[in-house]
Amino acid sequence: MTQNTSERLREQMPVARRWAYFDHAAVAPMPQAAHDALAEWLADVVENGDVHWPRWSERLEQVRQRAAQFIGAQPAEIALVRNTTEGINLVAEGFPWQPGDNVVTLADEFPSNLYPWMQLQRLGVETRRVAVTAAKPDLSAVVAACDSRTRLVSISWVGYASGWRHDLAELCELAHGRGALLFVDAIQGLGVFPIDVQATPIDFLAADGHKWLLGPEGAGVFYLRREHLGRLRPVGVGWNSVRQGADFGRIELEFKDSAARYEGGTYNVGGLVALGASLELLAALGAEALAASVLEITDLACARLQSLGATIFSCRQGEHRSGIVSFGLPGRSPVELRKRCLAAGVALSCRGGRLRISPHAYNQPADVDRLIAVLAGAHP
Repeated sequence: MTQNTSERLREQMPVARRWAYFDHAAVAPMPQAAHDALAEWLADVVENGDVHWPRWSERLEQVRQRAAQFIGAQPAEIALVRNTTEGINLVAEGFPWQPGDNVVTLADEFPSNLYPWMQLQRLGVETRRVAVTAAKPDLSAVVAACDSRTRLVSISWVGYASGWRHDLAELCELAHGRGALLFVDAIQGLGVFPIDVQATPIDFLAADGHKWLLGPEGAGVFYLRREHLGRLRPVGVGWNSVRQGADFGRIELEFKDSAARYEGGTYNVGGLVALGASLELLAALGAEALAASVLEITDLACARLQSLGATIFSCRQGEHRSGIVSFGLPGRSPVELRKRCLAAGVALSCRGGRLRISPHAYNQPADVDRLIAVLAGAHP
């Protein structure tokens, strides 16, 4: 089944004609379906300006519906945003903080899941960064960092450098058990691993579409559980925040009764339409099949890398595996190895002084063969 999933997705990925592409944790290539959707919008605005704006507005609502279905949410719980950072800041700047409150997170989070919380020091809110000294984060230390003034725990579903994938139900239990809400930076997991926010009661979630969702940069989704709509103050308020929307002559500050109140102004229409096409493609393949394909190809890559003497730093046990594998080759420069790989048509990244591969479900054993051949030919 996973092979069938891999082949079906690969047919939609023009990048596979030239590259063994292992860099989806950085910026993913887009599938043909996303290209076609973006090209359709672009051709229309070039030829017709805003004449067909209502048609594209309807398409955006379809994207909202697809995004909601993708995570088991209601459309009213989804805001269409530019990126994960924007979603994090909607919570950081909109939450009703009081001096003495605190946020608990991990010290090795991506900067965008640190700086918005750290900036709250101006309001007397402390950001508690729990040290991570091993591949497996110590969640007992996270629990210990929480107290009666902890309002929020903010953690990435998958660590961008380590590849550690958290059990979302465990994170919910951890945060809610301490009387706090849970924010999940889902950018490194959404698109290839199943998630249901009804079964797993996450409070807030954000993810840009340009990684595992195979969308363009500048188009993403933000989720908040409906019960928090009145708690989170709208930030970046504009004409699109209010009920009357495009009725510009009616000036009444009546916010939309949905997460759309956080959208403020004009959308990145082309980007969101392309993201919608990618969401539709991935949904048709199924999250379970996509996850199985990703884990299968990363397991194969790890076995082949270890045969070269590589040290695998990412967890490869059970449900904590992800599509991110961090590794090193003793005595060899990660930067130089990456240069060799790029020159040979193999895309990967360096993070934290290590090499990082992040294959998607369409990657196949032949791609791993190309990676291994380049690394094997790079002598110390």
